[in-house]
Amino acid sequence: MRTIRWGIVGAGGIAERFAQACKNTPGAELTAIASRSQEKADTFADRFGIENRFGSYEDMARWDGIDAAYIATPHGLHAPNGILMMNCGKAVLTEKPAAVNSSELKKMLKSAAENKVFFMEAMWARVTPGTIKLLEIVESGVIGRVKGTQASFCYDMSDEPDHHAFKPEYGGGSLLDVGCYGLSFASWLTKAPVESISAEAEIGATGVDVHCCVLLKHEDGAIDSITSAMLLEKPGEGYVFGEKGYIKTVDRFYAPQEFEVHVFGEEPKTYKCPFYGNGFEEQIMESNRCIREGKLQSDLIPHSQSVKIMKLMDDIRKIVGVRYPQDID
Repeated sequence: MRTIRWGIVGAGGIAERFAQACKNTPGAELTAIASRSQEKADTFADRFGIENRFGSYEDMARWDGIDAAYIATPHGLHAPNGILMMNCGKAVLTEKPAAVNSSELKKMLKSAAENKVFFMEAMWARVTPGTIKLLEIVESGVIGRVKGTQASFCYDMSDEPDHHAFKPEYGGGSLLDVGCYGLSFASWLTKAPVESISAEAEIGATGVDVHCCVLLKHEDGAIDSITSAMLLEKPGEGYVFGEKGYIKTVDRFYAPQEFEVHVFGEEPKTYKCPFYGNGFEEQIMESNRCIREGKLQSDLIPHSQSVKIMKLMDDIRKIVGVRYPQDID
């Protein structure tokens, strides 16, 4: 089996989780780390035993010692960093959201196509065992036709006022940061096209949404209720409502390791589906498989899925009045 050599762009918290997972993934080798600071790159590399460390993204992009790059920088840098790597022939797995708007994502997909390299948004939750099992059960028809979903991803980071998630130039706001999980969850389960969108948001001092509530109505009548927040905590379990019953996740809705299936008139059944490791290994395995097979996109997280969710977020931001410097009229 060909080993896929990975390099990480950015040395923050999400990069640490990826590094841990990469070290734990068969067929993957964490070969390099790049930061805008040589000191940060060295510190990160020492911690995870990475031999090659770069004080600029450009230097790692030009280096031929990696096959793929994981983009772990703030949202507003995903597009330029990802395009840099793809233009140098590297496969790219970019943190979600893939970009801050549809225009940026279009440029990324163009770069991937022109350079004939694999590109995938790191919506890691889609390929975890719990999500795969939950979708399998829904598609079996046990709870009947899906009539809607309910999901909340809300946390309080009021003690981090300078975090990039509050900055418009970095694509800040709860919708792009964590609302994308609820939108993705809904899209996996309610297949009919979205007919209408309703949304309300609390806009924070920096101009980004700190609390956003969205209703999606689909052409088949199904309705999704999705909430995201950065200054408010809410329970994180999710629901899938069907004609014959419903599913409740015991833990996080978007990558459940345990969920209950309730069929009306029957005893509920509990399913436990632990991660391989910290939850990121599965997306590395999927990326590795695609790269080995010469595929340019994943069947589970295809480009069309990223385009669909990005367009929804563009539309929701227009409704609630959140605008980024990268937006083009």
